[in-house]
Amino acid sequence: MAGQDSFSQQATSHQKSDRSARSWPFWPIVPLYPYGQRPTLMQEVVPETVWTFDQSQGIFYVVVPIRMTIIRLQSGGLLVYAPVAPTPECIELVRSLEARYGLVRYIIQSTTTGIEHKVFVGPFARRFPQAQIYVAPHQWSFPLNLPLSWLGLPDQRTQVLTAEVSVPFADEFDWATLGPIQLGLGPFVEVALFHRETRTLLLTDTLVSVPYEPPAILQLDPYPLLFHARDRAEDPVVDTPANRLRGWHRIALFAFFFRPSALDTPPLRAAFQAAKDAPDRSRRAYFGLYPFCWQADWLNSFKALQGGGRPFVAPVLQTLIFNRGICEVKDWVNQVSQWHFERVIPCHLAAPIAVGPREFQAAFAAISQPNMPPGDSPLPAEDFEFLQELDAGLVKRGITPPAQTSR
Repeated sequence: MAGQDSFSQQATSHQKSDRSARSWPFWPIVPLYPYGQRPTLMQEVVPETVWTFDQSQGIFYVVVPIRMTIIRLQSGGLLVYAPVAPTPECIELVRSLEARYGLVRYIIQSTTTGIEHKVFVGPFARRFPQAQIYVAPHQWSFPLNLPLSWLGLPDQRTQVLTAEVSVPFADEFDWATLGPIQLGLGPFVEVALFHRETRTLLLTDTLVSVPYEPPAILQLDPYPLLFHARDRAEDPVVDTPANRLRGWHRIALFAFFFRPSALDTPPLRAAFQAAKDAPDRSRRAYFGLYPFCWQADWLNSFKALQGGGRPFVAPVLQTLIFNRGICEVKDWVNQVSQWHFERVIPCHLAAPIAVGPREFQAAFAAISQPNMPPGDSPLPAEDFEFLQELDAGLVKRGITPPAQTSR
């Protein structure tokens, strides 16, 4: 019995240690799942040169990876692209690289619109006081447009990354800025970064590839996958490989279309009534609420979206953003396509993606054909209906400008 007690105490201590290491106390600033507990998964992409750090985030258990990339500099030290939450676990992993390859010297904040990317830059930078911070141009905040220093970025160490700025890492990297694309509240901007030595292109949101299997970071806490694997509120949450897979496929459809065509939403009264019969009515299970009803052919929508893993521009960007700046997108795509990259590491979903300039250009051909991603298996037009309704509502209310009609 004493031995069992000792083992139990060690296991409890280990769990507490994990929770402490993964703690993110500032989650109320951007209250996304998994809230105050954010595991980090580090993977080596190019031996001793390129690493990715995945965390997860989402709303109503629609959880997807969010990614930071670190590259070893030939001149010594490290460059960080798109920081994630600097939990103790994440910082310890970065310190392990610093111990071998030198200090973090540069931190790149690569976008203007994704608050899930912007919110971590200041806290991350404060953990590495020797690093210089470079931010995408045309930064803005809502409801007040505040100075960068007021947004948590160290004033003495922060510069705007523009073509006119002379940066100390220019001998190893090229970069190109997409935008600004004017959206009403503020412009969309993204900085692509190309590492010449490894022929690696770093992107934030502009290009993605959907993996067929659930991403590894989501497997660490499979509850969101299992939650969405159910067909009814009355179904129990059961952890099996098949349920993890089904849950991931449905989460992907949610993430890209918000309300995919294969999803029916029952009346709210019916959803609350069904919640009474749910086997788990705890807070974690949203008190039994599960207002989703998937049609029998829903998997066909996922297969069209996944497309064998081919890279594409997310439907949200196609419908709400890039059609406001068609010329800007084309100019940026042409500039990036001059680089001889062999892989792309975006900040979401699958990475790395085996993509070269030709495939990169093909992916953005969809911008000249609204609602039509590249490849031989276009997405069903009906999957875009909710996004189109959302777009029309934003334009009607004067929140965003109308889409451009010329190509």
